[in-house]
Amino acid sequence: MSVLNFLFFHLPFFSFVFKNIDYKSLNGIVLVLSLVILMLVLNAFVLYLIFFLSRLVGKILLIFFFIGSSIAVYFINTYSVIIDETMVGNILNTNYSESSSFFSIKLILYVVLLGILPSIYIAKVKIENVKLKRFLITSALSLLFIIILIFANASNWLWIDKNSKTLGGLAMPWSYTVNFTRFYIHQQQENKKEILLPDAKIMDNKKAVVVLVIGESARSQNFSLYGYKKNTNPLLSKIPNLHHFEATSCSTYTTAGVKCILEHKNSGDLYEILPNYLFRNDVDVVWRTSNWGEPPVHIKDYKKTEQLTSNCQGEGCSYDEALLAGLKEQILASKKDKIFIVLHTSTSHGPTYSKKYPAQFEMFKPVCNSVELGKCSKEELVNAYDNTIVYTDYILNRLIEDLKELKQYQSAMLFVSDHGESLGENNLYMHGLPMSIAPKEQYDIPFIVWVSDPAKELKPNKILTQNHVFHSVLNFLNIQSPIYDESMDIFK
Repeated sequence: MSVLNFLFFHLPFFSFVFKNIDYKSLNGIVLVLSLVILMLVLNAFVLYLIFFLSRLVGKILLIFFFIGSSIAVYFINTYSVIIDETMVGNILNTNYSESSSFFSIKLILYVVLLGILPSIYIAKVKIENVKLKRFLITSALSLLFIIILIFANASNWLWIDKNSKTLGGLAMPWSYTVNFTRFYIHQQQENKKEILLPDAKIMDNKKAVVVLVIGESARSQNFSLYGYKKNTNPLLSKIPNLHHFEATSCSTYTTAGVKCILEHKNSGDLYEILPNYLFRNDVDVVWRTSNWGEPPVHIKDYKKTEQLTSNCQGEGCSYDEALLAGLKEQILASKKDKIFIVLHTSTSHGPTYSKKYPAQFEMFKPVCNSVELGKCSKEELVNAYDNTIVYTDYILNRLIEDLKELKQYQSAMLFVSDHGESLGENNLYMHGLPMSIAPKEQYDIPFIVWVSDPAKELKPNKILTQNHVFHSVLNFLNIQSPIYDESMDIFK
């Protein structure tokens, strides 16, 4: 079983090793052979221990490992992901509509050939009893051999430590089993109840509204506002009082990225997020979403797109445009002077980019229609993604036009993406790599600001972070708070 596990699931692991060492040198040859032997012996030892403790549990776990590893290796081979703790968080915060978009014949073949067929054999095979003495001798010799092999490679420890995240994320089945465990342990350690921030105070009764649009997988380099050669922002580029800034995300996956946009500082703690904070301090807060993965939102007016489509008309109601349905009317009906609105979109999320926008926004052709992004040409993949940016441009322009009609309000629109996206660069696709090894495509994001009042000046910031949102919104709504940090405010 250890040999089969090695043959079926470790091509990505050793492909990475061969790309990152001099495998023709004596040290490189020793390292590769040591890793092969260590993987075979260590996996065999763990399985031997499990089966000795319980043959039934051993069979169940082994079946789970083969099926789980077949799915994991499919995603590693197809999208060049690494199954680390952050990717596990990404997986657990994926809903059905997103996960179903990854379905393909290739995935079925992986699961059947590498998962189900071995599982049938495992279920039927007879497991021999092993006496305690034989078990102890075998285990002791195995452990001694593993320890000797590890110390024999002392000269390679620094290389292994440097690449431990990637190696650990490619070693099956431990990449997902260990990281699922780590994820849940860290989840338990996090504050179950958010840490409340100091009370805030609204300083005037002037009517003001801020609409924060949280983008999904939008990378700045594909916005013509940022110098992209294709005109993906035909509408926003013509709007007065529109500003765009270089920005970076805190993470490369949705849950951490959205949390960072909504919190006053980047931390591992669960502080009170911006919508909860404003709602508690008497601001009218609205959250509309076609996405998921946000921290706990404690407000009254939280709606998903399914709840908004009844007030929506036209083809755009099947897409993120539905988030705008009746929004202007809702603002006008508000009984409060200060309004904060979050629109959490899903427009540029892969792999099905070509299904994220109505047909009339397909400006760039041909497009990639496959969930196996590696099968598409670079041009097809980028065209499909660029069309999602064109649609984002339309949605933001329409939102700004609606806000312009609210003459009695001072209005602002902030568009900030949760993270970026890889489109085949260095054979990487989508997002979710650890920040320590992620390419800039996965964390360089757009930060776009529009204000209704030309007199509302912005600082000449060069590079922003997602945490700038919190303090800038407090300023714009003229809310005084002990937590406010002027240096993190984009407005003068």
